[in-house]
Amino acid sequence: MGRPRAFDEDQAVHAAVKLFGSRAYDGVSVDDLVTHLGVHRNSLYKTFGSKRGLYLVALRRHRADDVGPLVDALGAATDAATALRLVTSADLGLLLLAAAERAPADEEVAAEVEAALAAVDRAIAGALGIPADLAVALTSAALGILLRGNPDGAGTALSQRLDPRA
Repeated sequence: MGRPRAFDEDQAVHAAVKLFGSRAYDGVSVDDLVTHLGVHRNSLYKTFGSKRGLYLVALRRHRADDVGPLVDALGAATDAATALRLVTSADLGLLLLAAAERAPADEEVAAEVEAALAAVDRAIAGALGIPADLAVALTSAALGILLRGNPDGAGTALSQRLDPRA
């Protein structure tokens, strides 16, 4: 009979989301994971199979814990300015890094990224009553603002221009 697990899997996955979301997949070594997650190397491999296995679990957790609440909030948006502010203020670091770094080379990651972005697009289209292609454009603009690293500058200026009350 094996020893009981000496770590909290939920906490380890949460820490992995933060680590991968700040440094990307290729920027995180197995040694980094062992150090930051407080998990022994053997336990990491036994539980997740590989670094990639943990990455996929972390990406799915990110979708559930960060993208899911964003989608819910977007469902109540009443205008494009609100939708833009919601997206540019969300913690989407892992999603953006996954889209840029891993999705082009990994079909499973690409599917997770596509599902997350499609959910955001549908929420925006439904809440604002706009065509799907316009929702994709709004999502793309918001993510572009995040990628440029200036959500409070460009994002605020653009959301003010889009605000029907302004």
